[in-house]
Amino acid sequence: MLTILGFTMIATFLVLIMLKKMSPIAALVLIPALFCVFVGKGAKLGDYVIDGVTSLAPTAAMLMFAIVYFGVMIDVGLFDPIVRGILKFCKADPLRIVVGTAVLAAIVSLDGDGSTTFMITVSAMYPLYKRLKMSLVVMTGVAAMANGVMNTLPWGGPTARAATALKLDAGDIFVPMIPALAVGLLGVFALAYVLGRRERKRLGVLTLDEVLEPQETETVLVGAGGSGAGAKKAVRTGGSGSGTDADRSGGSDVADGSDASDEGDGFQGLDPNRATLRPRLYWFNALLTVTLLTAMIMEWLPIPVLFLLGAALALTVNFPHMPDQKARLGAHAENVLNVSGMVFAAAVFTGVLQGTGMVDHMAKWLVNNIPDGMGPHMAFVTGVLSIPLTYFMSNDGFYFGILPVLAEAGHAHGVTSLEIARASLVGQPLHMSSPLVPAVYVLVGMAKVEFGDHTRFVVKWAALTSLVVLGAGILFGII
Repeated sequence: MLTILGFTMIATFLVLIMLKKMSPIAALVLIPALFCVFVGKGAKLGDYVIDGVTSLAPTAAMLMFAIVYFGVMIDVGLFDPIVRGILKFCKADPLRIVVGTAVLAAIVSLDGDGSTTFMITVSAMYPLYKRLKMSLVVMTGVAAMANGVMNTLPWGGPTARAATALKLDAGDIFVPMIPALAVGLLGVFALAYVLGRRERKRLGVLTLDEVLEPQETETVLVGAGGSGAGAKKAVRTGGSGSGTDADRSGGSDVADGSDASDEGDGFQGLDPNRATLRPRLYWFNALLTVTLLTAMIMEWLPIPVLFLLGAALALTVNFPHMPDQKARLGAHAENVLNVSGMVFAAAVFTGVLQGTGMVDHMAKWLVNNIPDGMGPHMAFVTGVLSIPLTYFMSNDGFYFGILPVLAEAGHAHGVTSLEIARASLVGQPLHMSSPLVPAVYVLVGMAKVEFGDHTRFVVKWAALTSLVVLGAGILFGII
């Protein structure tokens, strides 16, 4: 019974948010609360929620102060050279921009933290997507998949969890998987190329000068009879700077034509005259950021503490006057509230799943229904199961609760723990878009994309990327 209710609860949640019948926060809270009553454990709902909130509180704190820190770094101009460099490379070509998004996300993912990766990637690429009226779900989807592949680095989380759960060396798991993961990353780049060509066909190609035209003029791309010729029409904006809205991707993206100098417009990252710029402190901010990321990788202090200290120091040095600090905090309050609220709402969902025992029953049902004839192929089975399981549950739940069971089943048929551990990494490209991953809310929040739109777009492509990694692992004899 708990198995059926667990799958039903997850399916209900996904359907409602993808159809936009409920907001993600409301769905994450109300649906598990309702199902908790259905299983007859409504009296323990408070305990389940408190347990979930307690477990995710450090993550919420980290995200809150990380958003403030990187928001301040954007305000003072730390990433402006990156944006300009990418713009010059991409030359206002949608194809290059999408591929550049994948490359940038993969490179930044080397720090092992998804939230940081999404903050930097969106900060750099969002202005380009906004100005060219490109589909924002393409940006979030490509960034999430690139980060998902790179999330398998030993310091990224899943590999370390697999090593701990099965008492193996992380290097023995990861190093042989490099060829398969490289193929998966190439698959993401190839997908980015295909999606970029689609965007180029829809929008055409502008020149660099046209993208950086004076602020009072907004470029709106008008397709010539759907041919994607990219005929351009200059629309003179009024004092408010608001232009026409272009609805993209079947209504999933609405790119507004607000003036680049407007506070809410993502293109302000290239505005050389904004009041928050601190050019004299550029190298201080760069050194502070490098030190912060180094401390995070080296684990000198817990990540929430590092970002708390970093945010306080960045605000104090760059904006020594109290009114300026309040203004910066106010400017980023919406992102902070959206992301932290989503994390605490997700704590209700995970708390009920784990507290009621639904997640355990679901996992056991899946394992028990593996045909006996698949025993010698348990590594393949583990790889396939990792795709949905790491999407519907946390990495901790999968690697510490499910993986040992799969490994034991593999042992009975002569499959080594190393093969099982490597196969367990296959689902990470999809995992990074799971509603139970706090970092994905940073991604969609900063990109101003509806979570349901992101989910509807990315699931099929991320699952395909996972299957590419699995196929490459089997082909190379790694899995």
